[in-house]
Amino acid sequence: MLLLAAGRGTRFGGPVPKAWLPLGGRTLLARSAERLVQALPDGAAAEALALVHTDDRPTYVAQHRADVERALGGRCPLRFVDGGATRQESLQNGLAACSPDVDLVLVHDAARALLPIGSTRACIAAAAAHGAALLALPAPDTLKKVSAAGLVEATVDRAGVWLAQTPQVIRRDLLLRAMAHAARTGFVGTDDVSLVERLGEPVAVVRGSPTNLKITAPADLPLAEAILAANLA
Repeated sequence: MLLLAAGRGTRFGGPVPKAWLPLGGRTLLARSAERLVQALPDGAAAEALALVHTDDRPTYVAQHRADVERALGGRCPLRFVDGGATRQESLQNGLAACSPDVDLVLVHDAARALLPIGSTRACIAAAAAHGAALLALPAPDTLKKVSAAGLVEATVDRAGVWLAQTPQVIRRDLLLRAMAHAARTGFVGTDDVSLVERLGEPVAVVRGSPTNLKITAPADLPLAEAILAANLA
């Protein structure tokens, strides 16, 4: 399990990087870890790698390490690994740090601290069967293509359009091939399974949840607090 927590949260603003923001008394990283271990298949061996910014090691990592370990409930060991300047670099660093006997790599944004447990378990099973899988939701709204000048250029047919979430789970050998191909071709994906798509390999979609929101803007945090308090996630 690779928990991506190296981002600076520039869109959110404020002095604290997003992964270390509190949600219901725990950091987003700890909340994510807590729910991920609940989604693991019974009897499955796992390890958790948190990809963090190197500047956070003497501060946030030192302060919150014990809480993240408690969130895992002794279900799997935890290591902190230096992330990269981009998502893909963090993914590469995490993949390199995985134990050699890992079969499946689960990648999750720590900022999605309310991931759906049942759907995540289904996503792991789908990746085991198909090679790669992600959580996603069908686009609920009318889609507009808008110009740089802020004018509508076209209405986009939303049939078959889904909004990607995490976790995303990929068979390790497939991810290694996909990462190597991306490096050779200079491809940079905006999510993890796009690297697999680039190879022409199938990616299964598992329906996610509207409560699996990514904390991006300040207004997202009180919404997540309300979802957590109402036990809706």
